[in-house]
Amino acid sequence: MQPHGYAVGQSVELLPGRYDGNIPRGAYTVLRQLPNDGTDREYRVRNQRDGHERVVRESQLRPGPVTPFG
Repeated sequence: MQPHGYAVGQSVELLPGRYDGNIPRGAYTVLRQLPNDGTDREYRVRNQRDGHERVVRESQLRPGPVTPFG
């Protein structure tokens, strides 16, 4: 199994797919790397604007902007 591509505390951009409902796009912070046997790793992330948390797949994420605090 390949390692996760994003680290805890890292800022990422969520790009939901067509069938992901109305998940807001934008900046999120990685809270946890979740165990997963599949090829698409999963993460627990928090929206930086409204604070909502959700579980997303690595294929939905892109590296976010670099912030001065992490």
